Amino acid sequence: MTAKSTLRRPRAAVGLALAGALALSGCASNAATAPKATAQPSGGSGSGLKEPDVNGDGKVVIGVLSPGDINDHGYYQSFVDSADAFAKEKGWTVIKRGSVPPNDALNAARALCQQHVDMVALAASELKTAVPAAQDPVCAKTAWYMPGQAGSAPIPRVLLSTDDPNQGMFAAGYAAGLKMKAAGYTKAGFITGAKADFSVAAAKAFLAGIREVVPKAKLTSTYTGDFNDSAKAKEATQAQISQGAKVIYPYLGGATDASAKLANANGVLTLTPGTDRCDSASPKFDFSVIFDPGDYFRAALEEFAKDNLKMGTTRVWQLGVDPYPTVKICDPKGDESKQLAQFLNKIGSKKIDTAAEVKRLG
Repeated sequence: MTAKSTLRRPRAAVGLALAGALALSGCASNAATAPKATAQPSGGSGSGLKEPDVNGDGKVVIGVLSPGDINDHGYYQSFVDSADAFAKEKGWTVIKRGSVPPNDALNAARALCQQHVDMVALAASELKTAVPAAQDPVCAKTAWYMPGQAGSAPIPRVLLSTDDPNQGMFAAGYAAGLKMKAAGYTKAGFITGAKADFSVAAAKAFLAGIREVVPKAKLTSTYTGDFNDSAKAKEATQAQISQGAKVIYPYLGGATDASAKLANANGVLTLTPGTDRCDSASPKFDFSVIFDPGDYFRAALEEFAKDNLKMGTTRVWQLGVDPYPTVKICDPKGDESKQLAQFLNKIGSKKIDTAAEVKRLG
C-alpha cells in the first residue's frame, strides 16, 4: 500500500502542475500512430470551413486558455510556448490567458470568440466547462482543441488529444527503480497538489513501476492542496527527505523547481512532471517524464495549417509507439537506457499490461 500524508491548509487546485483573471490580450498574462478516430465527412474543421483562417478574415489567430500559470517553466508554459513558436513560423497571432478558473472558462472562451480567433485551445481538461461555447453563434466559425482524459468520448466540434497517464507514470517508476536498485534504495516520495482521482492514480502507477524493479519499495505520497505553492512543496519535500526518501517526484506545477532544488541539495533523485529538462542545471533532474502538452498541441497545429484538423475526433498518443509520451534517464549508467527502452517497447507492443501491473503492484 502507498503511505500517504496530507499537509494542512489545503486549497483546491484546478489542474496538474498539472490553476484571478485579467483582460485577454496578445501578451502572456496570468490574470498563462495512434488508433485513428472516425473523422467527420466534411473535412477540415468539421463544419465545412477552411482552416487555418476558419473565419475568413484574412488572418489566423489562436486563442489559448490555461487553468495554470503559463510562466511555470513546465507543463502549462510548454503549451503556450508551442503555440507561440508555431505561430511565429506561420505569421499567426496568439492570444493567451493563464490561471483561468474552471467556473470562468465559459465566459473566457466566449470572449476569445468575440476577438475573432480561428481556434480556441484549452490547455487542460479542467477547462472543459468552456466547451458549450463551441455551439454558440459567436463561436460558429472557430475550431476547438483540448487535451482529454484517457477513454474520453469524442466531443462535437472539439479535437481531443489524449494519452494513458498510467503508462507514463508506470514507466517513470520503472526508470526510478533502475537507479534505486543500483544504489540500494527502497524509499521514494511523491509530492503533488490536490488529492484528486488523477493524482492518486499517478502515485499508484509510479509506485507500481518502481516495484517492477525493487519489489519491496515503499512510497510516501503527500498532497499539499496546491500545485503552485512553493512553500508547501518545500515543506513536503523536507519532510520526505527526513523520512528517508532517496527519490522524490514533484508532480507539481509552479512549485516544481522549489521542490527539485531542495532535493538536489540533499542528494535526492528527482523527476520532471511532463517536460524534457535533462539539460537543466538549476534545478537538476535525474529523469524526464515527458507528456508535454506542447508537443501534442504542435502536432495539432501542424494539421490545422494543412486544413486537416478533424473536429469531433480523438487523437490517442501511445507510449512505446509514438514519440510522446516517453521517459528519459538523464545520466544513464551501464545498460540502464537499454533496459528502459526495452520496457517502453514492451508497453507499446502490449507485452506488458500496464493496467494489470498497476493493479497488482500499486
